[in-house]
Amino acid sequence: MRYLLDTDICIYYINGFQPNVRGNIQQHSASDIVVSAITKCEMYAGSSGSRNPERSRAEQDFFLRQFASLPLDDRAADKYGEVYAELKRRGNLISEIDIQIAAIALTHNLTLVTHNTRHFNRIPNLSIEDWTIAPAS
Repeated sequence: MRYLLDTDICIYYINGFQPNVRGNIQQHSASDIVVSAITKCEMYAGSSGSRNPERSRAEQDFFLRQFASLPLDDRAADKYGEVYAELKRRGNLISEIDIQIAAIALTHNLTLVTHNTRHFNRIPNLSIEDWTIAPAS
């Protein structure tokens, strides 16, 4: 099984906010974990606006370089359109960035690792794990 890390999980790991995250990530081979270009966008926006942008970016790069990065390609864009339309039809829209991340996970048949289960649980057929509360399965 492969995992796609959501932005919150990456930040928790880097900042050490959630002890279970570090253990769960270290329990898996780096080749079983990926990040999305969307998560990188969110993280780089955060580091650019931080008090010490150079240090924050260096910490992010050090963490992220161990994982492959997946783009929002044409297949994921198509999946995004389907998910967006379904959530809108049901009156359950979430942020477009979260839908983009979910579309990448769905396109590549990945389990999304996130603490933001309240939003991502709205997306049909999306496999989710929260590595902040329990060891990974």
